[in-house]
Amino acid sequence: MSASPPRRIWLCADDYGISPGVNRGIRDLIERNRLNATSVMVVGPAAARDEIAALQAIATANEHCAIGLHAVLTAPFHPLTMHFKPLASGQFLPLSKLLRVSLLRRLDCEIIRTELSAQIAKFIELFGRAPDYLDGHQHVQLFPQVCDAFLDAAKSGAPGAWVRQCGRTQPFRHGLGAPKALLLDGLSRQFRRKATHAGLSFNPGFAGAYDFSEGGDFGALMRQFLDGLPDGGLVMCHPGFVDDTLRELDPLTDQREREYAYLAGDDFPALLAAKQTELR
Repeated sequence: MSASPPRRIWLCADDYGISPGVNRGIRDLIERNRLNATSVMVVGPAAARDEIAALQAIATANEHCAIGLHAVLTAPFHPLTMHFKPLASGQFLPLSKLLRVSLLRRLDCEIIRTELSAQIAKFIELFGRAPDYLDGHQHVQLFPQVCDAFLDAAKSGAPGAWVRQCGRTQPFRHGLGAPKALLLDGLSRQFRRKATHAGLSFNPGFAGAYDFSEGGDFGALMRQFLDGLPDGGLVMCHPGFVDDTLRELDPLTDQREREYAYLAGDDFPALLAAKQTELR
């Protein structure tokens, strides 16, 4: 009796472009074949051409590595388009405020679509090609109204790309789970329906959401993430090295180094082998 083929998944590092330290950690893991995807925030301060060229050089040597657009619509980042609104002190709204106004349907979908199209165009300018896939920083692509603008921009600006949905295949496998994961499950149901209607493909499963503020054993979390993840599923992660730029922009700092250490260590490939899992 022949052995079943290994499950193939995406392991995607978010936030390339947020800081040089995060970029360096992600590139190192791609070079070690410990990641096979990274999402680039083209509005980030470390998305300069030299950082993009360094990523392209590493990704070219790893034929299975996908590079996507990490669409940004939340503070402390700034829009690319001149007439974007609403803003707070010249920046995008904080996450909680953006979610609230989207739930109240007070956003202008055309303004959002124009900004997202500009970010896709910036990616194409930097990389010389369209992104392999598109997702959203802090999962903004799932929000009401943003979802429609995001899918419209993806279909017109990168029609060959797939998009990230963030719903778990077996949401109650480990109990109810974190409130964040439950919210993503709910928002993703509508996102998948609309992506299908738009003719856009998406990952069949998702994992990686947890309470970053609590830290925790990332190895134990990774074991949970892999349990029940289907072939072609995606695990989100946020590895990197902490630097001053990161500290100024994002509260997720030390946990990035813990994620990096686990993914760079010997336990991670052993876990993949035990779970009969390979990076795509």
